[in-house]
Formats: sequence, C-alpha cells, structure tokens
Amino acid sequence: MPEPPGPEEVVAPRETGRQLVASNRRARHDYDILKTYEAGLVLAGTEVKSLRAGRVSLVDAFAQEFDGELMLHGLHIAEYGFGTWTNHQPRRTRKLLLRRVEIDRILARLGEGGLTLVPLSLYFSAGWAKVELALARGRRSYDKRQALAERDANREIARELGRHLKGRRR
Repeated sequence: MPEPPGPEEVVAPRETGRQLVASNRRARHDYDILKTYEAGLVLAGTEVKSLRAGRVSLVDAFAQEFDGELMLHGLHIAEYGFGTWTNHQPRRTRKLLLRRVEIDRILARLGEGGLTLVPLSLYFSAGWAKVELALARGRRSYDKRQALAERDANREIARELGRHLKGRRR
C-alpha cells in the first residue's frame, strides 16, 4: 500500500485565469484612455473575502501620488458580513503595488498636467487581487456625444457589411 504524501508534497489547488470582480464602465465614457497598467493592492483579510463576494464599487475611485507611492482613493469595499472587530473601513485609502520604474513613468506623465489615473476594473489573477489602472484625459460633453455617435455609426456599418457578406439586402 502506498504511503500518504508528506507535508512538503501536499499542494493546494491554485486559481487560474482572470476572475472579474467589478468594472468601471463609466470611466471609459468619461475619459479618453491613453495607457493601462496592472497593479496589485494591499488589502486586509476581510477585504479579500468581501471582494470574493463581489461587494465592491469603483465609482468615484482614483489614484494619486503620496510620498513617492501610488494610493487608491474612493474605492468602496463593503464590510465583510461575518467580520468581527477586525473588519475594515469601507473607503480607506489603499496602497497600489507597482514596480518603481512603472511608478516613476506614471508620475512623470501625471506631472504633464491634464491627466488622471482611474481604475477600470478589479479582478483576481492567479488568486491575487489586481486593479487595472488607466492613464486618462477627461472628455468634455461634446466629446462624449461625438464618441457615442461614432460608435453607433461603426455599429451600423458593421451590420450592413455583415448583411452584404451574407448576401442579404433589405
């Protein structure tokens, strides 16, 4: 009879792929996205459990520099239902984990002016909580209308092209 595996041989199953928790669809409407970055987050245990339950909101969240580090402000992670006195504050400021070179590049671009750092989505990648940040420039209301009109026109063109390729006409 074979022996059971020793403690060094037991491996817990690891999550694979990208599991989306929340996305900020409004950010793509309000901003022109110039470049995106993936960053880790410094979280408490109850925050991770609340994230896995999907109780998070990216509305009004933004990133800002503080002492050479990037911090995420305004991210709302609801308190964990089964948490005790160790529960977290829902809107606390959270540190973003990026390489120093990336931080310096981002800060140089933000120094140019007119740009902001907004979170686009929050997800788990291989078990780690990640946030997709975008270096973005705010749109004016006429830019938003123009983008909507352009998207509708492209959708109509694609629809007509599909009909033409299938050989059907109106």
